[in-house]
Amino acid sequence: MSNWLIITILIIPLTIVIGIILLFHWDIRRMTNQLDEIIENFGTNELVRTNTRSKTLNRFITKINQLIHLFKKDQQYMQMREVELKQEITNISHDLRTPLTSIKGFSELLTDASLSETEKEDFLAIIQKKIDNLTMTVDLFYELSQIDSLDNQMIIEQQFLDQIVIEAMLMFHDDFEKKQLKINMDEIHVAPILADQKATNRIMMNIIQNALRYAKSYVTIQLMEDEAYIKLVTINDVDAFDHTELERIFDRTFRLDTSRTSGQIGLGLHIVQRLINNQGGKVTANVQDDEFRIEVSFKKWD
Repeated sequence: MSNWLIITILIIPLTIVIGIILLFHWDIRRMTNQLDEIIENFGTNELVRTNTRSKTLNRFITKINQLIHLFKKDQQYMQMREVELKQEITNISHDLRTPLTSIKGFSELLTDASLSETEKEDFLAIIQKKIDNLTMTVDLFYELSQIDSLDNQMIIEQQFLDQIVIEAMLMFHDDFEKKQLKINMDEIHVAPILADQKATNRIMMNIIQNALRYAKSYVTIQLMEDEAYIKLVTINDVDAFDHTELERIFDRTFRLDTSRTSGQIGLGLHIVQRLINNQGGKVTANVQDDEFRIEVSFKKWD
């Protein structure tokens, strides 16, 4: 009698253990099938689910789901970059083809023997302008490709923003005269900034070129100072502006109406944002009462 009692006592826990092992095995098979479905349909939001009460297995499943989430996030990012890359290729093709087609057309016109010397000079001036725009386009694409290059490390040191602004404005003085734009600029001396000289010069040039491209009658440049930053503020009047596009003004693939850009692209402000972010600063843009305002904040030199 005692032997049967011992056997019965042993069978009960053994049965429980076997049941737990079978349930565990069944749960593993079910999760394996779930993984197979997730792999076959990776675009879905499905994750691995389990009914087990095992803390160890639950932690393991949690890590698997985290890995799935990371893979899906990376997949979504790659898909987004592929769409952006296609858009960029389209933009590059347009930005290069348009001036080249124009140059080719005016060059062919120059072969017309009936053209007067004045007409030839006008066509040559147009060709030169298109070549200048094309050169600027190529330079911008090259500069964009070099921003994150290891060979293009920034040298962060003391810079005098007020002097950089004056020098840049003098460089573009003739361009402002040709477009008959009124320049409003305060002669304010501010504290030095902590920045890279080459990057700061490019930021200033891109901002001025953007103002030259879109300003209707005036450009205002201001320097402001607070406890942590020196702010470069540029204001110019613009035509009617779609405020829903403002959030995308710094996107590398974004451009306003191409008919208003004289064949020039919209990479300038994107490069400004990349360069100032790499220096620990920030940039914002806003439109109010037909005035476009861009504010670049440089870290102040301690």
